[in-house]
Amino acid sequence: MSDTVEQGTQKSAQERIRERRSAAFREAGHVLSRGGFRGTLRERLALLHETAPQVYDLDEPADIYGNRIVEHLEERVAALLGTEAAAFFPTGTMAQQVALRCWAGRTGDPRVALHALAHPEVHEQHAFSLVSGLRPVRVTSEPRLPTADEVRDFPEPFGALMLELPLRDAGFVLPSWEELTELVEAARERDAVVHFDGARLWESTVHFDRPLEEIAALADSVYVSFYKSLDAFGGAALAGPRTLVEEAKVWRHRYGGMVFQQFPTVLSALAGLDRELPRLPDYVRHARVVAAALREGFAEAGVPWARVHPEVPHTHEFQVWLPYGPDVLAEAAVLQAEETGTLLFATGWEHGGPGLSFTEVVVRAAGLEWTSADVKAAVADFVARLAGEVGA
Repeated sequence: MSDTVEQGTQKSAQERIRERRSAAFREAGHVLSRGGFRGTLRERLALLHETAPQVYDLDEPADIYGNRIVEHLEERVAALLGTEAAAFFPTGTMAQQVALRCWAGRTGDPRVALHALAHPEVHEQHAFSLVSGLRPVRVTSEPRLPTADEVRDFPEPFGALMLELPLRDAGFVLPSWEELTELVEAARERDAVVHFDGARLWESTVHFDRPLEEIAALADSVYVSFYKSLDAFGGAALAGPRTLVEEAKVWRHRYGGMVFQQFPTVLSALAGLDRELPRLPDYVRHARVVAAALREGFAEAGVPWARVHPEVPHTHEFQVWLPYGPDVLAEAAVLQAEETGTLLFATGWEHGGPGLSFTEVVVRAAGLEWTSADVKAAVADFVARLAGEVGA
């Protein structure tokens, strides 16, 4: 069989397992998370119809090019983060490019120090350099946030330090509060500004044991997402000094982010701030219960090498690593859901090294129903199916 045919066959197999997983998720009665993005259009619109009157006066005129309800959301975000101002953006990719472009103009240095696993480096197709004239420099590639010494001793100058909190591709990891403050101080010693990629900053308060405004106060600017933690339709905000935000709004227009009307997305963001933001600490605390039960369940089931990373989750999201190929694990997970209505692992599995694969686990409102015993029982059933797949 030619390589082309083999690749086509493999792609079809991956597509089939994704379709089965999506169908199984819709039918499953027991899942750890039901992110709204997985719902149907009818379900998404019904939820917005239910919640919108509670978060904004629907008899007010709709927004036009960023006024009214958009300004209301911007003011609310600035108040939550303790900043002078905030600007709504259609995407986080745009928000962060604009923020760092503005800082580069002020510092005179287009170099942005960041982690090799930071979102712009892994998921944005080199947008910093190709679109915004920025020059990313990688402080470290270790699966953790950079250290103060690494920033202090970095051999190349830079105008801004960008920190992703939490660092998703390293396992949703966060530094300690002391490490974070030392890291920021190290950047300031080099006369660099500090920008937080806080797409999931909302869920970091439990780990840091600090309110949002105290965390945000460490940085010169902060980006937050409305859909990753808060289950909105999309959207992001850039928060910081008023002069920076006003300049960012000019660049938002130049980048094509001055959308005529955005009230559906903004309404969903306001609903997320009301509905999901207060629940996030409970999700984080219960994720630790789920993670401990997963570790114990795999040990009791005799899996020779299994890891939950971080061992104690820093947020309500974490990784699970197992010593099998991704195809085998994906099939076992889908079979479990199809045959029992329990979907323990709702996202795909990725190759993590020779004989290793990992997946991401998210705990939301649906996961609060799971006891430690529920998780262990689901693990035992999953491992039994896994053994059947390996032996097949």
